[in-house]
Amino acid sequence: MASSSYSSSPCAACKFLRRKCMPDCIFAPYFPPEEPQKFANVHKIFGASNVSKLLNEVPTYHREDAVNSLAFEAEARMKDPVYGCVGAISVLQRQVIRLQRELDATNANLIRYAYNEMPPRPPLPPPDHSSGFYHPYQWIDPNCDEDKEGSSGGNM
Repeated sequence: MASSSYSSSPCAACKFLRRKCMPDCIFAPYFPPEEPQKFANVHKIFGASNVSKLLNEVPTYHREDAVNSLAFEAEARMKDPVYGCVGAISVLQRQVIRLQRELDATNANLIRYAYNEMPPRPPLPPPDHSSGFYHPYQWIDPNCDEDKEGSSGGNM
């Protein structure tokens, strides 16, 4: 917001419109004298009368947001008269989509790399059939010839 002493210097709107800045000026809190281009852009795109009407209809606690939105749209319209801020939003949306695809591809490459670089599993120790017990990860195939011939212990 602008300075509270309106009498020292007129706000950017009153200076631009070449009128005396009154203490109850609707523009003064939102268009400080240090930012003349902000009001110039808003005035060129929307007109001072329309902005004044809009600010009078908007609750006081939303006025700063409204002015910031108007200023953003006015600046975007100055740069791109056809699309305004919609053009900027479209460019940003396309950039987000492109970056999401790039992130997905990078994550896929990381998964492939991690899968290919995983160390091989250590070899299993030879089965010990003498006790009849097996390690939990040593499962003997019941169709295996070694199992049918030798061990008298129970398969788990």
